[in-house]
Amino acid sequence: MTNNETGPAAHPEASGSGNTRNTASTASTASTASDTIVDDIQQLAVAWEKLHFEYEDFHDGAHDRLVLDAAAKLGADPGGPLAYVWIFGLVLALPHLSWVPGDGVKEAALQALRAAEPVLSAQDCAHDSHPYDVHDDEEDEELAGWLVDLVDETQEWYEDRPRDEWRCPRNAAGFARIALHVLDPGSVSDIPARLPPEAHATIDTLSALLEGYPKTDVYDEIEEQARALRSVEDPDDRAGRIMVVRAVGWYAISGMVRRKDLLDELIEALEEALSHYPVEPCGHAWDAHPLLPQFAPEAARLGIELSYAGGRVRHERQRTEHGDDGAPLELLLCPAFIAGLGQESLTQLRTGRDRLFAPRDVAHLDAEYLAADGRLQIEKIAERVEYTSRNEQYADDLSLWAARRFEQAATARERAVLLLTAHQTLQIAYPDPARAVAEDVLRVLRTVATAPRPARCAHDDDHPQLRYSHFRHAMAHFYAPEDFPTPERAEQARSEAAWTCPRFFGEVAEAAVRKLEVLVA
Repeated sequence: MTNNETGPAAHPEASGSGNTRNTASTASTASTASDTIVDDIQQLAVAWEKLHFEYEDFHDGAHDRLVLDAAAKLGADPGGPLAYVWIFGLVLALPHLSWVPGDGVKEAALQALRAAEPVLSAQDCAHDSHPYDVHDDEEDEELAGWLVDLVDETQEWYEDRPRDEWRCPRNAAGFARIALHVLDPGSVSDIPARLPPEAHATIDTLSALLEGYPKTDVYDEIEEQARALRSVEDPDDRAGRIMVVRAVGWYAISGMVRRKDLLDELIEALEEALSHYPVEPCGHAWDAHPLLPQFAPEAARLGIELSYAGGRVRHERQRTEHGDDGAPLELLLCPAFIAGLGQESLTQLRTGRDRLFAPRDVAHLDAEYLAADGRLQIEKIAERVEYTSRNEQYADDLSLWAARRFEQAATARERAVLLLTAHQTLQIAYPDPARAVAEDVLRVLRTVATAPRPARCAHDDDHPQLRYSHFRHAMAHFYAPEDFPTPERAEQARSEAAWTCPRFFGEVAEAAVRKLEVLVA
């Protein structure tokens, strides 16, 4: 055995674990003890892996106890043959230690790591390099799966680097420095480039938000990204933050955000950031700049990665050493490229803000929805009130046009069609009607919902059904019976009195008002 191999026979007792079971020297007892080590570490690896992924979950102190146990065992034998096991455990615990550890837990981990690192670094080593040299922070989660195979030489070993390099004391020292760098930034050197835990947390949060399953308050997170862009000082960090705002901006103008002030903040942050960039073109070829991700979570991930120095080094290392397809930093961070990217995002945000919140002029739709004689183009209107995704593009403007036209309608038939059109298109708008539309339509429908109604309907048949696909045909027949045939099924036909019933009007308007009041609150 070389002096940088540890061998599986060492028992936790020899490394300060306090375990007293390995006292015999016979071969059978040694084998049993070795099996016990593997079993113990298997259980620890499972617990550490759970801790690594579930660090945000509520717990009863079990996470802290795992950290304190590893720190105690490392502190008891900081240069021992199993030191790498406890150090890997502490690396796996970094998300918890960077989140909300209990009192004294982080300090205990730091004390053990500071004691072990110089002892391990001082040990002899015949290796030219070690796994920690190129260890990526995203590979931390794999440490738990490697531990048992590292300790148990009877297991197959499939990793590129040999076991003895992984178990080498100097490799353990390198991982100790990785943990020290995260817990006490700037305290050590000779570590691979990494993203800090808060960057991973932000990537995770933004991915959930941009995929439509937010884990935190949506508005708070959008505000945070605007603040992060405004507060950045390093030009290279700023480039990454502009990319993040680009991705968040897509979500903000999708209709999911109901507050204009959030769009204002994103716009102002971009305007301020772009003031730092030149207007002159760069010297790169016109097609040299990269095509950035168009999927918002991936676009945000790239931006976060490039907004940290460690992330930029990691990006370049992965590109050059692992053959990734990513663009070189020179092109990704090109000031002219970033300025163009930011300006494009700024234009999209301004346009989206106006679409969602600015007053709309829909008078031009008269040419589309009115015939030359002033009657409704009922076939087109009826087609666009059908509940289908292809009609989402028309919903906002048609709802607003119908509501405004309703106030001027002279006949009961036209009023009925326009009211129902406004109501139906509100349901079709995705994800919801724009706030400017919702406010204007709400104003009109409130007058209908609060208008006096008779105690009883003046007709014997039911009110029209709004939820089914045949509604469009029934509405067209009601408005222009001479042009559109009676619905195929007799129960779909309704009398004129049912279509124009004041109680029906009131019920339809009330339902729409309830939805709209939530949207504009």
